[in-house]
Amino acid sequence: MSGKLSDKYFARGREFFGIQYPIISGAMTWVSDPNLVAAVSNSGGLGCLAGGNTPVDILENQIRDTRELTDKPFAVNLITIAPLYRQHLELAKKLKLPFVIFAGGFPNKSEIQTIKDTGATVLCFASTDSIAKRMIGFGAEGIILEGMEAGGHVGHVSLVILLQQVLFEVKDVPIFVAGGLATGKICAHLLLMGAAGVQLGTRFAVAEESIAHPKFKEKFIRANARDAVSTPQFDSRLPVVAVRALRNKGIDEFGRLQLDLIKQLDQGTVRRQDAQMKVEEFWMGALRRAVIDGDILSGSLMAGQSVGLVNKIQPVKEIIDELVTEIEEELQRVKAELG
Repeated sequence: MSGKLSDKYFARGREFFGIQYPIISGAMTWVSDPNLVAAVSNSGGLGCLAGGNTPVDILENQIRDTRELTDKPFAVNLITIAPLYRQHLELAKKLKLPFVIFAGGFPNKSEIQTIKDTGATVLCFASTDSIAKRMIGFGAEGIILEGMEAGGHVGHVSLVILLQQVLFEVKDVPIFVAGGLATGKICAHLLLMGAAGVQLGTRFAVAEESIAHPKFKEKFIRANARDAVSTPQFDSRLPVVAVRALRNKGIDEFGRLQLDLIKQLDQGTVRRQDAQMKVEEFWMGALRRAVIDGDILSGSLMAGQSVGLVNKIQPVKEIIDELVTEIEEELQRVKAELG
């Protein structure tokens, strides 16, 4: 369903991506495979393939598989702090992707321009106002503004602050909003505030088309918002990107890993770069155990606080149709209220 009011507020994001609804499925490592990505794009949204630290040949096959499963636009998410990031950049140049989203860290100006030169449209994540301005200055054509309520690697500023600092201030590039979103009602109000579109991750993680293990999905459905916690940084010498996940033994194990690596840094038995690499390797391995193997005790259950609003497994098309219906209904309600 798409009504006249939602058509008006979808217009900027719809034109930017060339899709029916400016609803992005966040790229989730191990979860966002070709099947889920194609399902989102075929349902009118924008599916995002997760680059993560996927071996280059496998990522190339996943991109080709996605192209076979959908003739609609989709994006590929490149993690700048992943060990294989440079190889992923070369692959993106080779395959001439329609949309590339930089995440995890911050690409430099030349990297953004290199991808734009292939004909791709580039978006960057921003978790602070200064990052948003820097990425726009570097040439990003769109910003995904993500609050700390989101799952996975996150910043430290809540979405309500970022909306005031960035969404209300930036007019020259489209701003897509992410972090803690699960309902069409909130999406409608973000569109009214000026967002070009929205991104949801956690809700799509439990979609029928998601490859995630049944135990993983069931854990999400039973979780409360307060169960999705952000990991701390213990020492500035080991600058880890905060990760939001459901509290379990895996969170405790990560804390012990940090303390052990800090001890090794004190003793001079590990380089800072290698220590950071071990941190990323931990999350990649722990996430796979949770998503693929169903290890919900010690695996990484990366989830946003919107997990408290996720209560059922649905097909992707049903999720998107429900969001669009709720958006239209809320826009109409606001119009009547103001009228």
